[in-house]
Amino acid sequence: MKSLSAILSLALAFGGFCLSASAQQKPADNANLDSVLKKMDAVAADFHTLQADFEWDTYEKVIDEIDDYQTGTISYRRSGKNIEMMAAVKMEGGSLDKLKPVPKYVLLSEGKIRVYQPKADQVTEYDLGKNRSDFETYLVLGFGGSGQELLKAFDVSYIGPETINGVATAKLQLDPKSEKVRNTYKQIFLWIDLDRGISVQQQFIGPQGDYRLAKYSSIRMKEKIGDDVFKLKTTGKTQTISPRG
Repeated sequence: MKSLSAILSLALAFGGFCLSASAQQKPADNANLDSVLKKMDAVAADFHTLQADFEWDTYEKVIDEIDDYQTGTISYRRSGKNIEMMAAVKMEGGSLDKLKPVPKYVLLSEGKIRVYQPKADQVTEYDLGKNRSDFETYLVLGFGGSGQELLKAFDVSYIGPETINGVATAKLQLDPKSEKVRNTYKQIFLWIDLDRGISVQQQFIGPQGDYRLAKYSSIRMKEKIGDDVFKLKTTGKTQTISPRG
């Protein structure tokens, strides 16, 4: 599953970082960046739940086209240091006009990632183990993660204002400090909603020019999310496998 593997490989490659910001910013850009990061800090301090619709596009440079679209809904819930996430992929296809119902569910809960494919009636389970906190750091990238957390992991640059689907945003460029992370993604761009302090769009660019573009809409925050949202609707015959390595 491309959308999951991209995020998972990035998170598991996460290394140790020191605190710094980009040294090439102009004074005005630094002021704008500081304002955006402080907004994210304030939102992170009071972040509990978020739900949104998503569209994930994957671009393959070797064929010079987007070869995979996925749409669905995503839900986050945080209680203390515990984070839960459910991504429900509803439609998938090689282009927007060829989307077909292909339900898949990706659940993060209790330090494990579980991917459920109803058609195969199979759950693939990954135990994050010692990588749990690192994965969760990337999981909340732009969704309840603080600006200071960004500075620990990236050189952060303010690119400028940009309107995304009618929403005023600040575009940030994240350059990973870790060589391991750069081997997966050389750059990450976040479009931060200036009013709500969360990302409405993200782009992850690989070393060879491939990228994954994630767009979020109908974002709902601070609404109660039922426990059933964070449970896989498996059957009595569902097979669970746990890949190693």
